[in-house]
Amino acid sequence: MTDESEEQGDELAAAGMGGAAPAARSRAEDGPFDESEANPVRPYIDLGGIKILPREGLNLRLEVEEQSKRIVAVGLDYAESTLQVQPFAAPRSTGLWEETRDQIRDQVRQQGGRVEEREGPLGPELLAEVPVVAGGGGSEKRLARFIGVDGPRWFLRGVVGGLATSDLGAAERIEDLFRSIVVVRGGTPMPPRDLIPLKMPQSPGAA
Repeated sequence: MTDESEEQGDELAAAGMGGAAPAARSRAEDGPFDESEANPVRPYIDLGGIKILPREGLNLRLEVEEQSKRIVAVGLDYAESTLQVQPFAAPRSTGLWEETRDQIRDQVRQQGGRVEEREGPLGPELLAEVPVVAGGGGSEKRLARFIGVDGPRWFLRGVVGGLATSDLGAAERIEDLFRSIVVVRGGTPMPPRDLIPLKMPQSPGAA
């Protein structure tokens, strides 16, 4: 390991989230859940490809692609943190998270950022220091956690920002929120890595 990479690891670990974490628990028992595993009586917000369980203090935003007007991600503001989630179709036999981590790592480094992989409560994840353009024209850096879970024929990706990148209590609340998400893959054939379609909710708490 080079001196630069050692410094990178030290700085990222200094965020208070470094070090080994407990091994990932069973996805089928603890989530995120497949539609077939979800409790049918819970008051989920139906967003098409995913369902979100309402909770106090949670604000939901839909991120729309300007040209196509297609919903491309769901943003969740919670515990002084942000969680952006996207559900993707995945192969029946293999997951996408390992390959996706490689792609994210390359993208962050191409942008001049720094990234390290670690074992988190949800399994392997990436902690990145990403450059952003500040209002005065200068550049700043922000921390982001990239998390992901492979399910049956789907992959759920999350990007965590805010307090949950450095505070263990906020991180646990965001991880619990991520685990509570239900992915609705549906039976329609889809190429792997295609975004599972998202939609506007019909009404708050719609099932």
